[in-house]
Amino acid sequence: MNIAMIAHDSKKREMANFTYAYKQFLEGHSLFSTRTTGQQIKEKTKLNIKCFQSGPLGGFQEIGALVGRNEIDMIIFFRDPLTAKPHEPDVNELQRLSDVYKIPMATNMGTAEILVKSLENGNMEWRNIVNEDRNRELEKQEALLRGIQLLMNGR
Repeated sequence: MNIAMIAHDSKKREMANFTYAYKQFLEGHSLFSTRTTGQQIKEKTKLNIKCFQSGPLGGFQEIGALVGRNEIDMIIFFRDPLTAKPHEPDVNELQRLSDVYKIPMATNMGTAEILVKSLENGNMEWRNIVNEDRNRELEKQEALLRGIQLLMNGR
């Protein structure tokens, strides 16, 4: 599964500790993160994690694009609900996308643990079905493009 991991500044240490606690499980998945959060996770756990820009500098949009292409299966985003953020519209957009594309999203450690335990117990197999459907659709699109290219080259 593809898991996005994001944390506001005041929650980055909490995210690194959470990831360390579930390191053995998470190393079997593809991890994605915004830059600073990902760097702190790497330092603490040595896990392989694909880092994007920092959240306010485009990282939220980069992860949102993956959600929009159905390439993220879960989002763990430790938010700081007590501090106003100038990039709050970006955070809201990521939450909206997770709702639109039915991607489970945890915004605190308690919910994150439930999602990870669910995944660990095989309770998210429905995402495999969604991914199989996406792969079939991509194969159809590629076949159509190849057909169009053949027609155009035959002219």
